[in-house]
Amino acid sequence: MNFLRGVMGGQSAGPQHTEAETIQKLCDRVASSTLLDDRRNAVRALKSLSKKYRLEVGIQAMEHLIHVLQTDRSDSEIIGYALDTLYNIISNDEEEEVEENSTRQSEDLGSQFTEIFIKQQENVTLLLSLLEEFDFHVRWPGVKLLTSLLKQLGPQVQQIILVSPMGVSRLMDLLADSREVIRNDGVLLLQALTRSNGAIQKIVAFENAFERLLDIITEEGNSDGGIVVEDCLILLQNLLKNNNSNQNFFKEGSYIQRMKPWFDVGDENSGWSAQKVTNLHVMLQLVRVLVSPTNPPGATSSCQKAMFQCGLLQQLCTILMATGVPADILTETINTVSEVIRGYQVNQDYFASVNAPSNPPRPAIVVLLMSMVNERQPFVLRCAVLYCFQCFLYKNQKGQGEIVSTLLPSTIDATGNSVSAGQLLCGGLFSTDSLSNWCAAVALAHALQENATQKEQLLRVQLATSIGNPPVSLLQQCTNILSQGSKIQTRVGLLMLLCTWLSNCPIAVTHFLHNSANVPFLTGQIAENLGEEEQLVQGLCALLLGISIYFNDNSLESYMKEKLKQLIEKRIGKENFIEKLGFISKHELYSRASQKPQPNFPSPEYMIFDHEFTKLVKELEGVITKAIYKSSEEDKKEEEVKKTLEQHDSIVTHYKNMIREQDLQLEELKQQISTLKCQNEQLQTAVTQQVSQIQQHKDQYNLLKVQLGKDNPHQGSYSDTTQMNGIQPEEVGRLREEIEELKSNQELLQSQLAEKDSLIENLKSSQASPGTNEQSSATASAQDSEQIAELKQELATLKSQLNSQSVEITKLQTEKQELLQKTETFAKPAPVPGESEAVAAAKTTDVEGRLSALLQETKELKNEIKALSEERAAIKEQLDASNSTIAILQNEKNKLEVDVTDSKKEQDDLLVLLADQDQKIFSLKNKLKELGHPVEEEDELESGDQDDEEDEDEDNGKDQGPI
Repeated sequence: MNFLRGVMGGQSAGPQHTEAETIQKLCDRVASSTLLDDRRNAVRALKSLSKKYRLEVGIQAMEHLIHVLQTDRSDSEIIGYALDTLYNIISNDEEEEVEENSTRQSEDLGSQFTEIFIKQQENVTLLLSLLEEFDFHVRWPGVKLLTSLLKQLGPQVQQIILVSPMGVSRLMDLLADSREVIRNDGVLLLQALTRSNGAIQKIVAFENAFERLLDIITEEGNSDGGIVVEDCLILLQNLLKNNNSNQNFFKEGSYIQRMKPWFDVGDENSGWSAQKVTNLHVMLQLVRVLVSPTNPPGATSSCQKAMFQCGLLQQLCTILMATGVPADILTETINTVSEVIRGYQVNQDYFASVNAPSNPPRPAIVVLLMSMVNERQPFVLRCAVLYCFQCFLYKNQKGQGEIVSTLLPSTIDATGNSVSAGQLLCGGLFSTDSLSNWCAAVALAHALQENATQKEQLLRVQLATSIGNPPVSLLQQCTNILSQGSKIQTRVGLLMLLCTWLSNCPIAVTHFLHNSANVPFLTGQIAENLGEEEQLVQGLCALLLGISIYFNDNSLESYMKEKLKQLIEKRIGKENFIEKLGFISKHELYSRASQKPQPNFPSPEYMIFDHEFTKLVKELEGVITKAIYKSSEEDKKEEEVKKTLEQHDSIVTHYKNMIREQDLQLEELKQQISTLKCQNEQLQTAVTQQVSQIQQHKDQYNLLKVQLGKDNPHQGSYSDTTQMNGIQPEEVGRLREEIEELKSNQELLQSQLAEKDSLIENLKSSQASPGTNEQSSATASAQDSEQIAELKQELATLKSQLNSQSVEITKLQTEKQELLQKTETFAKPAPVPGESEAVAAAKTTDVEGRLSALLQETKELKNEIKALSEERAAIKEQLDASNSTIAILQNEKNKLEVDVTDSKKEQDDLLVLLADQDQKIFSLKNKLKELGHPVEEEDELESGDQDDEEDEDEDNGKDQGPI
């Protein structure tokens, strides 16, 4: 502590001797007094002196105060005084307010006392344990003291808290405190705790910090809330910035959806307080943290998708097109919308459809471009609009085509009622404001970025320079302005546009070289020895000429690759050309522009390079250098290699397409297989159900047979009798029906026979009667004879049928009589001696009545059996479907039976062997007994048990005997 004494001695206005003695006496009372009240009063007095005599109290009392925290935890009042005193010693807040011009030594007191306090890590752990106390006079000073420690030596205190058991979790409880003062200071504490420490940030996030902070923001009124909302937002930024794990957790927890109400700013007359502007500014920055271009692409796109789905992007676009929004909020909103739509096609398409609330409505892109090319707008706003336009076109070939199409002759509005984006860009490109020239050139270059189709389309654009003169192409107009010697910013913008336009586009290179003035202008610019300001322009001219060589397809004979390289060697020199080309990447503003996509410049003079252009320079600088030094033979070889690679690429593309088609076919086949599997499972389920239904029908059928047998005992006896005689009841019913049918047929034939007989008699009488018509012709007699012959034939046929039917009737009647006799003999009881004939006749009548009733029941049962037989036929069809399964099971059963038979045979053989061994053992034991050798009791018992079992087996065999 010698250095602290040195600081004390160095102070010009130190305390008087009596005050130093007072502090010493108070420290002695704290250390030695046995009464709690005395120690409490001493600590309270030290607290009152700690602000004015910070150094002395810190030197003499810190150790005693820490001891109080350790020993007097039961008294919250003295603990509170001790914590307040330590806070006054360590914190620099009061001193900074009072003494603005204090020396560096005194300003460093806070960090020195903090270092002393945390030297013993137990002190920080003790402070964390004190924060668990609910008492306001303990908890609040503890929060302030820990916050001050983190502000002084943040990384060291963070490490101690991180290794402390449940250290971070204890601090998270502060957010749930019902006292707003502690809760708000707890937010400040967590801000300091989470600053630049990813491990603590993850722990705090997984301790449900997002939920609690968003609840506090909602309770405080979102953007209309006070400084507490700002503090919560800053803490959220600490947790999410450059922390991919927490960003993913925030997105998956659906917390992005809870951000939408923040931007519901209401009507324009609601007012914009300073705190509301600050809150909205931090809210917009928080949205940008989630979709920053520096984040992993997958994480950024998923957050962009969530922001569109929950309506957050739509809400931001509403603020963008609203009136009365402060300039800094509007600028930050444009930057936020830019990064929300950057590289995500769905959001870019939505932004293209947004219209400004004007009459007539204009696209938001057009309104923003009008601000960009307007030199009266603020510089930061123009930069934000340029960034928004760049993000709209980033990886958006559809949007690039729409912008370029507004420049083509077929799509320009001839009436002039509406201004298109292309017209605004051309107007800015050729205006007198150099900043508008640069912004328009960079914006147009982004419309051509990595899009060869639009580079070719832009060659069709024609511009009317003045009345009476023919129109010139946009490419030619750009080169004309370059040759006029305009401002450096304008020329740099145009050269960047031309380099982007000509790269990877041989047709544009041909159009550029077709103008015979362009190559001499470039070589003249490169060859001159100009000042430092012009070196950047020389480097860009060298890059443009190198692009014209590298992407030259040798379609112009006067400007082939080899001739251009010879021209460079003669007029410039290869080494000089490469040196001038290197001026671009060596420029001080080049590295700054290459870091971030956003054009963030402190003033218009620094607006020189575009981020995407720096990537193009990095890509082309090396290949152009190689191309300049290559010979014609190497160029030919390279062209051959390029052709081979192109052929190879076409073959690879062909096979890729084939593989893609095969993948699609494979997916379709997989779907078909899955469908067939599902159908197979359904059919197997149906078969199982049908098998169970068949079994149920079998059970029902057997149960019905049993019930019929129980309910009809007479029928059962009758059926038993008929079965015994070889005739079933169904056959009896069938015979009866045939008898009735034959009887009806017999009656019908007899009536027909009677009619034929009467007809024959009439014919005979008509032939025998004399004096009848003797004038009948021979034809009539022939007809009568034919009719008679036919009638006789029919009569003979009927008689033969009648005889056959009579025989069958007789046969059936005899069978019927035999059946009736058999039935009567079976139903007739045995004669009892002495029984009268009347009683026997009555019994016979009774039996006949029962027999008729049984016959009637037999008919009814026949109908039921017929229905059951139909069901049985259906069931049989279902059973046939399961025959294959039954056959397989039968085969398996046969195999199992064979296995069981083999195992039984083996078991029998083993039993025989065991019986032989038992017999041998028994005989050997008997021999041992005969020889006088003692036998153990267990052996005797076992032999006795064996004898008993044999006796029981013999008895059982005798009892069973032959059946």
